[in-house]
Amino acid sequence: MKKSFIFLFILLFLNILALFPVFYFSYARLEVSFFDVGQGDSIFIETPEGHQVLIDGGPSYSKIIEKLSSEMPSWDKDIDLVVLSHPESDHMTGLLSVLENYRVDNIVWTGIERDGEKFESWKRMVDEEGADVYFAEAEERIVMNDSVLEVIHPEESLKGDFFKDSNDTSVVLRLSYGDSSFLFPGDISSKAEKELGGIDSDILKAPHHGSKYSTSSEFLEKVTPLLAVIQVGKNSYGHPTPEVLTRLDNSGIKVLRNDLDGDIKIVSDGIDYKIITKKNKI
Repeated sequence: MKKSFIFLFILLFLNILALFPVFYFSYARLEVSFFDVGQGDSIFIETPEGHQVLIDGGPSYSKIIEKLSSEMPSWDKDIDLVVLSHPESDHMTGLLSVLENYRVDNIVWTGIERDGEKFESWKRMVDEEGADVYFAEAEERIVMNDSVLEVIHPEESLKGDFFKDSNDTSVVLRLSYGDSSFLFPGDISSKAEKELGGIDSDILKAPHHGSKYSTSSEFLEKVTPLLAVIQVGKNSYGHPTPEVLTRLDNSGIKVLRNDLDGDIKIVSDGIDYKIITKKNKI
């Protein structure tokens, strides 16, 4: 009887091991959340291995904390990497709150100089955080096991240079995981779009909230996205503009918008995608 029990136990154990790859690949997935933070950008990435990346923090001190709390357990107060695409308030403000409430291990930004109280707070808080700080430059790569973030823009380091308008200094990142790819171009205009290469991606975060001065037809031909996500909220700029929506439609690109769809999460197993919003699950 005892031998039979041991034999059955071994069979059960072997069956569990046989199923392990199924369980692993079911849960080995990349999650990219485009937070609904109003008129601004904030993107949270969690890799299959648990690496956490936050690109921009939106225009609100409080909303970003609410959004992170919905994605991270209450005991987790550590973020592996924070990226500031460019120091405009609709991207930077929420990051000030993140630096106050979370431990950040690594920070990537351009290091440019700007005027303003919030910008001075950003620089001071980055210094006080004690994180490893890197200044973005094209062809730099951040490798997180099977997920890779590649810096596409700026072409060279801008550290210490002064810019009155920082949109075209935006850090442009391309994320790849298996056959899946995402492009995060900040707020660049069509002028900067022309300078980019190696940007073919499945999912595009539409530049500058759908401004008519971005997301040119030439840019879309280079990216060839299946889906464009427009991070936009109530605004007086007319974003997203009819021109951009028409260009996206003419290119046959599916469009999701934070102002209409709320938080947008793209889940990938490296081959296929699942789109999750408050309104639909595809």
